[in-house]
Amino acid sequence: MISLDNHTQTTIDIKILEDISAEYTNKEIELLFVNSDEMHQINKEQRDIDKTTDVLSFPLEDFPHFPLGSIVINTDLAQIKADELRHSLQDEIVLLFIHGLLHLLGFDHECDDGQMRKKEEEIINKYNLPQSLIIRIGT
Repeated sequence: MISLDNHTQTTIDIKILEDISAEYTNKEIELLFVNSDEMHQINKEQRDIDKTTDVLSFPLEDFPHFPLGSIVINTDLAQIKADELRHSLQDEIVLLFIHGLLHLLGFDHECDDGQMRKKEEEIINKYNLPQSLIIRIGT
């Protein structure tokens, strides 16, 4: 189950996000949509990184009945990347959600041998998402 907290004007159908989430976890996920300024502030406060980014994940301890964690998506940067790669904002947000979900599940592209990227590609293909998203994850 996804608990959406939308701080933007972005309208997204989260059904596919619910489907993907349900396939990999039975825990609730908090999903937050923010703009670039708010993401910059979150990144500075939580990670001491003084810039905006496209997606952040905050896993919680694995206790019964606790949510898996939070995924924060910057819809401003998502729109820019969607325009650049000529796919929809919806598709870009799905990719960012997949990326965030995999981090909540313990994947880490910064220290693995490509397992996270491979899993992202597998999910993109399974849900018949645009191949431009595979190009996106390679960058």
